[in-house]
Amino acid sequence: MTPPDWNIDSAIELYNIDRWGTGYFSINQRGNVEILPTTDPATAIDIMEVIEDARDRGLTFPLVLRFQDLLRHRVETINLAFQSAINEFGYKNNYRGVFPIKVNQLREVVEEIFDAGRPFHLGIEAGSKPELLAALAINSDPESLVICNGYKDCQFIRSALLGNKLGNRVIMVVEKLEELFQILKVSKEMGVEPMIGLRVRLQSKGAGKWATSGGENAKFGLSTADLVRASETLRAEGLAHCLKLVHFHVGSQVPDIGTIKRAVREAARFYSKLAKLGHDLGYLDVGGGLGVDYDGSNTAFDSSANYTLQEYARDVIYNIMDVCDSEEVPHPIVISESGRALVAHHSVLIVEAFGAIEKFDNGNDAKARQDDHKLVRDILDIEKNLTASNRTEMLHDAQEIKEQTLSMFNFGLMDLESKAKVEQSYWRIAARIVKLFQEEQDEVEYVPDEVKELEVALGDQYVCNFSVFQSLLDHWALGQLFPVMPIHRLAEEPTRHATLVDITCDSDGKVSKFIDLQDVKETLPVHTLKGDEPYYIGFFLMGAYQDIMGDLHNLFGRVNEAHVFLDEDEEDGFYIEETIEGSTIGEVLSMTQWSQSDLIRRFKKQVDAAIKSDRLKPNEGMKLLTAYERSLKNYTYLHINYGR
Repeated sequence: MTPPDWNIDSAIELYNIDRWGTGYFSINQRGNVEILPTTDPATAIDIMEVIEDARDRGLTFPLVLRFQDLLRHRVETINLAFQSAINEFGYKNNYRGVFPIKVNQLREVVEEIFDAGRPFHLGIEAGSKPELLAALAINSDPESLVICNGYKDCQFIRSALLGNKLGNRVIMVVEKLEELFQILKVSKEMGVEPMIGLRVRLQSKGAGKWATSGGENAKFGLSTADLVRASETLRAEGLAHCLKLVHFHVGSQVPDIGTIKRAVREAARFYSKLAKLGHDLGYLDVGGGLGVDYDGSNTAFDSSANYTLQEYARDVIYNIMDVCDSEEVPHPIVISESGRALVAHHSVLIVEAFGAIEKFDNGNDAKARQDDHKLVRDILDIEKNLTASNRTEMLHDAQEIKEQTLSMFNFGLMDLESKAKVEQSYWRIAARIVKLFQEEQDEVEYVPDEVKELEVALGDQYVCNFSVFQSLLDHWALGQLFPVMPIHRLAEEPTRHATLVDITCDSDGKVSKFIDLQDVKETLPVHTLKGDEPYYIGFFLMGAYQDIMGDLHNLFGRVNEAHVFLDEDEEDGFYIEETIEGSTIGEVLSMTQWSQSDLIRRFKKQVDAAIKSDRLKPNEGMKLLTAYERSLKNYTYLHINYGR
């Protein structure tokens, strides 16, 4: 039963949704998470209504929901923040954002971003040949930019120069000096003047999980000596005017604004000095790094950012202006590649929790019997006599009995039933001790570490229908935190704590680190599962990188998708414009060189052999073959019925 002091505000505070949600997410009076794609309460969408609509269309879980109007709002918000900073400081040039397509290459996402960015002449950044060909096709605005980062071969360079021939502003950023010589050679062969940028390798180093993207030992960029030689080469070739841009990248998800300020000032100094060498520069690209506050703490923690979008824009514009004014160099057009901040918020992954692995049965209190093993009677006696005053001593005694039980069992001196009774009693004792400390948390100055460890150990494991390796690769590989919470039943107080485990056969397939204002939590507050009802958990701010970087561990493929748009004429205020079905079993097998037709042929051979040997009747064999063929067309994830 929900206590009288629990309400929606309690849920908002517990999951910090009002902080990391940035105005895009909240909880409504029904206890469901709601999405506000424009931050306007009038546009709120109940996420459970979207799920019901998606289910009616035949989509099962896991399911990605994309809120396309939220994408548009992010594009507008970032551009308007820079325009506001330009107006405030009297900056004498413009801002031109570019979307780094590597952050999310999905066509529907890129097209929505470009449509929203058309009034702002939003451009695109490409780091590979496939990305460049997509960029050249989608970018038709002569005022927007195509920035080419990454290492380049002659084919890459030729493709970029084709864009220049069409009259587009395609700038190739030189990552190492040899690329400059290649660009000049190929451009002469094609008879096209290139637009060239130089990536400078700054002394300033980033912070957070991607700190090694910048600094002296960064993978990309030119040293000061390389910059001088590049300048001399261009002047010697009579192409000094082709150097248009200076670029730097201090790292992705930079949590500390101080890092950004130092890097921007250093890069602006390089820009100014190169301009004074006679180059017709016009663009300064500050790269990516604009952080997303995943945990809502507004700190310099890896999964947060201690600054706002407005502060970021103001600091970038002011520091470039300040350095250029001191060098008496005209203000450049400012470019940023803020991909994560553009797309992270628009995507939510919904998974079903369909089972719980619990430490003990809370409703199965045991009583000592005369024929029980002595250790069973001893630990049940501890459980009976446990009080607030003796809880620490009793914990130590119970821990000792648990250890003795394990030793005796391993030596064959204890039966299975006795071991089970000791373990169940131990976990009940542990749960009561943790509760005693929680009840006194306002009066107790110090909670022992062993009690904190107990609290984590007591957590359930909720089994969820998804793959960490496919949908949460940054969490698995780098420990990146994402906001995670139940998306319904939030009018009820969550009484359980759990880690989340996926359906892969890998012990790493779990989520056991969760956001918290103070630190990192090792369990998530959840509700007790009801066997006849689905329980949905949402992973939020998933739009950057996770769609593209997932792997095929256990051959769990891409998940189902639904693209949601606002529409005031609809009864619920939204409609699902498009659904994209996830990978089928046959499709993921094909990705690993398993031919579906060959698999069917091999299976049929076994069916024929079974019929020939009278192990199967012909009709039964044909039914088996048909079932096998149909299975290849099924979704790779579990189908959970709940009696539906």
